[in-house]
Amino acid sequence: MIKQLLSKVGSTLRNYVESVGYGTRTFFYMLGVSPGLLRRPRLIVEQLHFIGNYSMLVIALSGLFVGMVLGLQGYYTLNKYGSEQALGLLVALGLTRELGPVITALLFAGRAGTSLTAEIGLMKAGEQLSAMEMMAVNPVQRVLAPRFWAGVIAVPVLTAIFSAVGVFGGYLVGVQLIGVDEGAFWSQMQGGVDIWKDIFNGFFKSIVFGIAITFIALYQGYEAQPTPEDVARATTRTVVISSLMIWWLDFMLTALMFSK
Repeated sequence: MIKQLLSKVGSTLRNYVESVGYGTRTFFYMLGVSPGLLRRPRLIVEQLHFIGNYSMLVIALSGLFVGMVLGLQGYYTLNKYGSEQALGLLVALGLTRELGPVITALLFAGRAGTSLTAEIGLMKAGEQLSAMEMMAVNPVQRVLAPRFWAGVIAVPVLTAIFSAVGVFGGYLVGVQLIGVDEGAFWSQMQGGVDIWKDIFNGFFKSIVFGIAITFIALYQGYEAQPTPEDVARATTRTVVISSLMIWWLDFMLTALMFSK
């Protein structure tokens, strides 16, 4: 019994280490062949439209409602201490530092990440990747790399849209609905938000999230078995692994950026 348990644990750990090692090798190999895309930037533009534009509506609407809720809850909290004039600062900091990058990344993983995994998995199941190799076309450079860089570009842009629309949602609730002074709302925000410590750090988070999510989605699809069942499981793994990775990276980056 103990021998079987140890054997199963050892096998699981070995498979995990092999998966991490192969994933790391694939990541750096993809980076190595990426300069070849400079001759065909249209590939990145097409994927940027596919995974960026199609995700914009859900992210913008989510940002609007998150900003409205944040403005409403923030007003009730600040009003207890007579500090409701700082509502704009609260909304802006909450969005640019945390909620903007994190929620955008989670929505992107659920919307675009699963789509990328399913697309690559179905291409593998349909032997399209094998056909590319038979025609001396590198599938990593032709299929994975354009989608990877499109995701890295799209996530920061979508994060900026989420945060901007969220601030507008907080303005609608705080100023137009509740009646907070408009000048105080904007002036407190302008004076309290630092472009490097707050906005740039949130932007850097979104870049890291974009790299992690996009590669996880592509790798899960690329390594999925060419069966419908395993492609479906791969899309599920994409959401689960990406979500956990986002929260872990968010904690680590926040600890490093805002510890001083």
